[in-house]
Amino acid sequence: MTEVGIDSDLEDFTQQIADQVESFLLALQAISRADDPSRSISLLLLEVSQVLLAGARLGVQADFTPAEEFQPDAGPDPDLDEMRLRLARMLDGVDTYVEVFDTYGEPELVSASLSDDLTSTAASLAHGLRHFRAGRVTEALWWWQFSYVASWGSEASGVLRALQSIVSHDRLDADFEADQEQVAAANEMLGEDLPDPR
Repeated sequence: MTEVGIDSDLEDFTQQIADQVESFLLALQAISRADDPSRSISLLLLEVSQVLLAGARLGVQADFTPAEEFQPDAGPDPDLDEMRLRLARMLDGVDTYVEVFDTYGEPELVSASLSDDLTSTAASLAHGLRHFRAGRVTEALWWWQFSYVASWGSEASGVLRALQSIVSHDRLDADFEADQEQVAAANEMLGEDLPDPR
């Protein structure tokens, strides 16, 4: 059931965002259960890039206004702790990364976790998806847009930079300034070194 007063263009836009969100959530669960962790970094890089595209599309829109003054109950939050633990085990050795907090304020280096940030992003996206499935289109759009700006956009961007760094160090064989155990863990997860492209 679709919310009354939503034009077809906005309905199509919301459906596209919902499809990208659902695809990300399903892929993240599947990756966390994968038997071949060597492909997981590349798959996560792809999925996070895709969902950040949805976030960017939301971010450039004018602010959405929810239909109701107070947010309706979206139902219970999904229990994502098992997925978070599976991701942490799978990413062991590279799960912790360093991020620059507030690049335009007073920049500060903070420690972050891929598994925590991926799970937090998934929880925010799933909350909006429950509104969408209940037919509350403007509420879903408002939530996805607000939470993109407030939390999951930054979290997913940090994850993307960390994953891209793992891939680039592996491909370019650059010197790490990080702990050598993390380097070894990243190389092990990505499988055998690729041949030198030169």
